[in-house]
Amino acid sequence: MREHLKSRLGFLMLAAGSAVGLGNVWRFPYIVGRNGGAAFVIIYIAFLAILGFPLLAAELGIGRGAERSLAAALGELAPPGRSAFWRRLGAVLATGCFVLMIYYTDVAGWLLKYTGDYALARPPADPGAAFPALVGDWRVSSVFMIAAVAFSTVVCLAGVVKGVERATKFMMLSLLCLLAVLAAKAVSLPGAADGLAFYLKPDWGRFMEHPWASVFDAMGQAFFTLSLGVGSMTICGSYVGREHSLVKETAIIIAIDTVVAILAGLVVFPACATYGIAYESGPGLIFVALPQVFARMPGGAFWGLLFFLFLSFAALTTVIAVFECIIAGLMDSFAMRRPAATLATGAAVAACSMPCVLWDGVLKWEDFAVSQLWLPLGALAQGFFVVNGTFGWGWTKFRESVSQGAGADMPGWMKYHYALCIPVLMLIILAAGLWQFCAG
Repeated sequence: MREHLKSRLGFLMLAAGSAVGLGNVWRFPYIVGRNGGAAFVIIYIAFLAILGFPLLAAELGIGRGAERSLAAALGELAPPGRSAFWRRLGAVLATGCFVLMIYYTDVAGWLLKYTGDYALARPPADPGAAFPALVGDWRVSSVFMIAAVAFSTVVCLAGVVKGVERATKFMMLSLLCLLAVLAAKAVSLPGAADGLAFYLKPDWGRFMEHPWASVFDAMGQAFFTLSLGVGSMTICGSYVGREHSLVKETAIIIAIDTVVAILAGLVVFPACATYGIAYESGPGLIFVALPQVFARMPGGAFWGLLFFLFLSFAALTTVIAVFECIIAGLMDSFAMRRPAATLATGAAVAACSMPCVLWDGVLKWEDFAVSQLWLPLGALAQGFFVVNGTFGWGWTKFRESVSQGAGADMPGWMKYHYALCIPVLMLIILAAGLWQFCAG
């Protein structure tokens, strides 16, 4: 019998934990800074409604409809004669979770290293040199990567309720509290007003300097932030009961994810404005620019500890959720027991993460493969699956499933949005990502 999460809060925190990750803090402030501040945020929120909501509802609905992981769920819900195709396609898409983990755990390890340094009152004396030194030291990087993998493996070994639900609920609630404290501190800094004005007051002139690139960034961020396409949300849906409409639950999960991203901006932009750090500092914002802020801030070691502890929780909730997706896939497809599936997942991720630890360029290629290929292709396939009754699950069954329970129903007109708008937007994301990668 399928194990279910014990509480609705546990489901929301697990799904939000899968969505809330480094993209909310690492990527979001960077692309907001690059694209004109508040004007970009407005467009981003619009794409969350246009793109994020329907695709998240689809993935959750597939999981709850079959009570299985992605590959098994697609095969079970497909019409007779089509199940083998969808099962094989689902297995290919689900391998994106594994590829994601073999570089995401490396970054999670860096965050654990920084958290430990701040906890021991040993923040980097020269942030500009400390981060490249860490990336170049494969011994230290591998130790902390393995620590992230081991922690997540132990949590998943304890089971869905006692391990995954309990850990993600604690870390997500702690993450929200830490973020609120950090935001309150940041907006009280002497130069916070300039950062807040940039972040909260739309500058359409700056946005229109490169409008199409900004729109593509907003569309991509709205899609990538929710971890859609490779089954991590499918497994969340497979563990939830039918008491509440998935339409309502989807809206709540997106709201939590958006609140985290917005609060992250309230931490980053006032701090950068106060201490003269460029808003568009790029991926080095977390490991280089913000440690420089903490080094100059009164009590900076304490605030640095809170910040990297928050980031570690954000990363680990994602790792645990995706680990659970891989584990459940092995259990569903190969009838493995949880201990064997969990230990196999942990060992395989740790072993396959080593090339990323040893060679910095591997991370870029793996990130490209997941972000620009697996995720959009997976979302495109799932969108087609829930709307086409001849080759997939079909709109009537999907709509009935996601509307079951207390809360809003899926509007009937959304069928045309799934059938027409979603494929066009996903193909644009795929083409834009390929073009940007090749141009870069």
